Amino acid sequence: MKMNILLVDDHRSVVEGTKMLIEAEPDMNVTIETDVYAVPDLVRLKPFDVMLLDLYMPHVNGADLTRKLLEYVPDAVILIYSGFEIAPHFNLLMESGVSGFIAKTSTREQLIQALRCAARKEAIVPMQLLRQLRRQEIVIQGEPGKERQTITQEEDKLLRELAKGKSNKEISKTLMISQRSLEYSLTELFQKLHVGSRVEVIKKAKQLGILPAEDLY
Repeated sequence: MKMNILLVDDHRSVVEGTKMLIEAEPDMNVTIETDVYAVPDLVRLKPFDVMLLDLYMPHVNGADLTRKLLEYVPDAVILIYSGFEIAPHFNLLMESGVSGFIAKTSTREQLIQALRCAARKEAIVPMQLLRQLRRQEIVIQGEPGKERQTITQEEDKLLRELAKGKSNKEISKTLMISQRSLEYSLTELFQKLHVGSRVEVIKKAKQLGILPAEDLY
């Protein structure tokens, strides 16, 4: 029986080229779709062993599309197939329910192996990405007798975007979160660092060594 694979990407040249690479394997069949709005109906009508989704597409990103598809097919195996860096969005993507990641720069052999592993319900995480994710939470030593606070990786990324002088709209797009979620995260971060503004939070982060003292952005 052939492995049925769904490939979703708004660039037709990409999906057609990738389809040819994959279907060189005699036991693999690829269905391509460039219209993200057609994907939910497609997965309801036809079962797929593995779905490959681009990370950035018009009107929707891979994380949001993953959530939507899992509503229809809860046990779907979904991989993000992207040419962009995954690390900044790793937690968000994992929370959305993806089973792994494949870089568009992967060799044909790597792509085929990843698809076979995913079909066996194995998680697919490139070694380079794992190395990027080794960073531990940053601990803030509070006053004696008070519980220590930690700066999470997500808050660390938020601080770095703030240091670049980006607006809330720009940051929410970069971090792939809603502006409402961003505002909530900012409020929590300000409370954690006992500050009341963007300028103060950047200054405090530099004092604590979370951000470099010199402006690298």
